[in-house]
Formats: sequence, structure tokens, C-alpha cells
Amino acid sequence: MRIRLTSVFVDDQDKALRFYTDVLGFVKKTEVPLGGASWLTVVSAEEPDGTELLLEPDGHPVAKAYKAGLVADGIPCAQFDVDDVQAEFERLRDLGVRFTQEPTEMGPVTMAVFDDTCGNLVQIVHHA
Repeated sequence: MRIRLTSVFVDDQDKALRFYTDVLGFVKKTEVPLGGASWLTVVSAEEPDGTELLLEPDGHPVAKAYKAGLVADGIPCAQFDVDDVQAEFERLRDLGVRFTQEPTEMGPVTMAVFDDTCGNLVQIVHHA
């Protein structure tokens, strides 16, 4: 059993695609129009055949409530591994990304949390 796909609910797929590609550095893998939305996935530029992240529209009321609840409690909806949290924090901050938690060491893990501009908090992490 392997994880092939996971998703984040986004309030605007076009905005999400720009943020996840232009800012975070992912690359678009799939875009299939489905009426008013698309089956839209991105992957790591370092692992183009790796796990896909579906940028899923948050049109369902439960999705909006879920996102709002996580953000209100400061809980990230996704976690991405990076080689150097401090360097990635500085790179993203310089691009205008708003962080809700600056790099913090917690034992063998360093993490930071940012706002993805699409209604979610996302955590970056490095395991020592």
C-alpha cells in the first residue's frame, strides 16, 4: 500500500496553483476540467512521479467549516519536508509568505507554519 494522492481544500484553484508552483516550487502534474473546477494536482519538482497533491475546491460547506476550524486552532492541514527549515523560512518570507510560527526546534525536529493564501495553514519540517 502506498500514498499516491492527498489533497488540500482551496478557495480558488487558480490562486492555489500560482502559490503552490510559483512560490512553493511544486510543478503542475494534472489539470482536467470538470465543469466549474478541475482535477488539479501538483508534485514536488524533486519527485515528479511522487505523491500528488490535489488542489481541491472547498465548495462544500463541510470543507469550509473544516478549514476554518483548523486555522482557528492553529492546526496545519498539510506538512512538507524541507532540507533546511530556516533557509526555506527566509526564502518564503522574502517572497511575502506570512508565517504563523517561525522556525522552532522540538527535539530532533525543526518546523515552521505558514498561511498558503487559500485558507490553510501548512507546516514545513526537517527531521534531524
